[in-house]
Amino acid sequence: MEKKLFGTDGVRGVANIEPMTTEMAMQLGRAAAFVFKDGGGSRRHRIVIGKDTRLSGYMIENALVAGICSMGVDVLLVGPLPTPGIAFITSSMRADAGVVISASHNLYQDNGIKFFSSSGYKLPDELELKIEDLIINHRLDELRPIADEVGKAYRISDAIGRYVVSLKDTFPKDLDLQGVRIVLDCAHGAGYKVAPAVFTELGAEVIAIGVDPNGMNINDGCGSMHPEVMAEKVCEYRADLGIALDGDADRVIFVDENGVEVDGDHIMALCGTELIKAGELKKKTVVATVMSNMGLDIAMKKVGGKVIRTAVGDRYVVEEMLKGGYNLGGEQSGHMIFHDHSTTGDGILSALQVLSIIQRSGKKLSELAQVMTSLPQILVNVRVREKADLKEIAPIKKIIAEVESELGDKGRVLVRYSGTEPLLRVMIEGENQSRIETLANQVAEAVREHLGA
Repeated sequence: MEKKLFGTDGVRGVANIEPMTTEMAMQLGRAAAFVFKDGGGSRRHRIVIGKDTRLSGYMIENALVAGICSMGVDVLLVGPLPTPGIAFITSSMRADAGVVISASHNLYQDNGIKFFSSSGYKLPDELELKIEDLIINHRLDELRPIADEVGKAYRISDAIGRYVVSLKDTFPKDLDLQGVRIVLDCAHGAGYKVAPAVFTELGAEVIAIGVDPNGMNINDGCGSMHPEVMAEKVCEYRADLGIALDGDADRVIFVDENGVEVDGDHIMALCGTELIKAGELKKKTVVATVMSNMGLDIAMKKVGGKVIRTAVGDRYVVEEMLKGGYNLGGEQSGHMIFHDHSTTGDGILSALQVLSIIQRSGKKLSELAQVMTSLPQILVNVRVREKADLKEIAPIKKIIAEVESELGDKGRVLVRYSGTEPLLRVMIEGENQSRIETLANQVAEAVREHLGA
């Protein structure tokens, strides 16, 4: 079955327009409450709700609370907290589920709702489909607990402190960050309190930017989507490195001491290599998505490792990690899952793992990042009016086949729809940057002609 509400990372859209309305939020709350209390006996059930710093988070939060409580489930409110922090609190407090109100790296006018299970993992497709079915087919309309059977809402005031402690516990006990100067960009998002506290308490000198959220400046010219801002500050302050989070702090992008960007692929290559050396990379395998650069495969092969690829979306990476028993995976965009420490992507935790390698080795990030060399890669986004089956559109199918034939085994073509926006992404890798740009634009032009918005 095809999902109608959920995309690759929950339900997302412009806040106050379908599907991101308060009415839908309440229905999602009701459906989730029903699903997560199903078969759970007569005990009181609890769902954690956290959010990022968007203005619309207030109205969506209240609508979710109303929906959940109306189904007889209690709510634990943690306020602004990184997505992985909400997963942690959900598991730590033995709650039945967790809800995150965030549109991640999108600008403030967008918002989203995503769910975690009691164990801190994102929901599988079948559970999201079950929630959708309950809403679309009005299966809960007559279920109305009354009197003492309705839910209550409580505020958890120490959630930030609990999460800070859990993050610091992932850093080696024999190391600290004394003498390390970090430029930290929190994107005016959910990590604006947690991240500076973690690095400062471990001894680093932190130059924090993007820590003044006003509800409308999240991801706006800052954070992991705009690492050039952080890069300038690294050079200005002669810092050892820069760390940029996105709006919900589940991804991270680095720059080295020279202001050169280090993306998720390089970090996976770096951490994967170090874990292999320590005998700690399970099955000597890194799990990445189809978007990761072929340079990652080459880097892992050099140290006797390999890369397994999944569909785009960190939850698909996690699903593969659970299925195969792997402990490192992630995305080029900076989502990285260190499964020995966390159930989901965590930008702060990822940064701590990199910092531990820097401190242990005594090397600069620029030197460590040389473990991988990226193949030239081009990504072109085309706005589309509909997400049609590309195999049914002969001219598009033909140009893709021609490009694949030209590249052979020295490159690749990936054409896929965005799971959260009306976009078709055309990604091409190859040996010659100029040529792959030409090829990508040829494919994009064919898409614009037949599907352009």
